[in-house]
Amino acid sequence: MSQNSAPPSTRERIVVVAARLIQRQGYVGTGIKQIAQEAQATLGSVYHFFPGGKAAVAVAAIKYGDEEFAAVLRAAMAAEADPGAAVQACAVELAVGLRESGWTDGCPVTAAALETLGSDSEIQRACAQALLGWERIVEEKLLGSGFAAEDAREVATTVISALEGAEVTAQVARSEEPLRAVGRQLARLVGSYA
Repeated sequence: MSQNSAPPSTRERIVVVAARLIQRQGYVGTGIKQIAQEAQATLGSVYHFFPGGKAAVAVAAIKYGDEEFAAVLRAAMAAEADPGAAVQACAVELAVGLRESGWTDGCPVTAAALETLGSDSEIQRACAQALLGWERIVEEKLLGSGFAAEDAREVATTVISALEGAEVTAQVARSEEPLRAVGRQLARLVGSYA
């Protein structure tokens, strides 16, 4: 989170650790004591920075995960002129990253969203905001490639929904193929609008 070379602050360490733990073991399976211990912080400092407790830490972790994936998505969209190739490259990058993590580093946003479904919580709102933000990144790429506004909006929703679902499927199957297959099919879908 820090833009300079200074070591991360205690707050930053707490947020990064929480994001990683939520990725790997979900919101429900992640405890505030474990976050403090792995962030090398005291419980008092966790509550100092996050008086709302675990839910407040989770919201910050979701926002961190949102920013992390948004950066990956923006880079993928910028690296390829063809939007279909850009989406496919993003899917491949996600597949490789997931495999390299031993199938544990999925999306903290999806993990938290699935565990808090049906609630009108700040966690759900942060998850919804993340997903909409990612859709906007893809939508902007599609609009810049000549898509009609409604098509760009719907295809962007399809892209993000498919990538998120494929990531979960890849984790469960312990295989890159669900993400790679979705990347190929999304590239075909995007290309069909040309």
